[in-house]
Amino acid sequence: MSARAAGADRLVTPFGERTTAVEVLAGVDLSGRAMLVTGGSSGIGRATAQALAAAGARVTITSRSHDDGMLAAASIERATGAAVAVPPLDLADSGSIARLIAGWEGPLDALVLNAGVMAPPLARTPEGWESQFAINHLGHFRLALGLRAALAEAAVERGEARIVSLSSSGHGSSPVLFDDPHFERRPYDAGVAYGQSKTANALFAVEADRRWRAQGIRANAVMPGGAWTRLQRHWPAGRQEAIAAQAAATSVLAAASPLLAGIGGRYLEDCGEAELVTSIADGVHGVLAHALDPVAAEQLWELSVAMLEEHPASPR
Repeated sequence: MSARAAGADRLVTPFGERTTAVEVLAGVDLSGRAMLVTGGSSGIGRATAQALAAAGARVTITSRSHDDGMLAAASIERATGAAVAVPPLDLADSGSIARLIAGWEGPLDALVLNAGVMAPPLARTPEGWESQFAINHLGHFRLALGLRAALAEAAVERGEARIVSLSSSGHGSSPVLFDDPHFERRPYDAGVAYGQSKTANALFAVEADRRWRAQGIRANAVMPGGAWTRLQRHWPAGRQEAIAAQAAATSVLAAASPLLAGIGGRYLEDCGEAELVTSIADGVHGVLAHALDPVAAEQLWELSVAMLEEHPASPR
């Protein structure tokens, strides 16, 4: 077992799986810092945005549904007293991504790539891309590339900017299928497609950190904790919020905690660095080597750039 897997240089923090997002930021002042959370209208994204806003950050959330986004923003504003911006964003629509990029002004201290879809029936974007790979990875990839200058500007002012890429233990279902990422020549399997997209989220963080760390931009992948879903919709609202607050803690740690200053290219879970494992035995904990492979990360980056260049986006 490698030193990393044995824990010799694994990141350990005072926090754990029961820590809430607010507890992670206790005593942290984010006043004046701009932070963007995709998929911020519900669940982990909303809890992440609320914790960042409570610590003083100027938070922007995105939602495919403008109404849902505005309701979430109003809720966060009531809880924190902070105004929340809500630009529309559909990660399956390259024009929507381009419009958000074109409309962004000023530095960006943290970009939390939280939005996503999980195991839907086969669907394709107008480019012909499989929807989970397109939304979970390529849409966020396009967004991050477009906002790189804003992140770099924040790094100049603050010393560092951060990208948080939400992955999942689902990455254990599949590496990136470089020979057929869009299931054009093989039968579609929703679980495999989801796993591929979550591996891509982790590999993106590895390669973004390698390419951009010299500019002060650090990137980490996050496996959030258990999140509220429709299965718990009959639970009391307070219990739902508590679960989301715990699930968002690792995202908030990666986005804004001083404990992660100068740290990148890691896969985090339960407010610390995950152990490198050969299988995710409990279905939740650990990271497989294929999700941290620097060769695969570079290959994915080049493939993604080629796909975006083949289908350039216009903000119109």
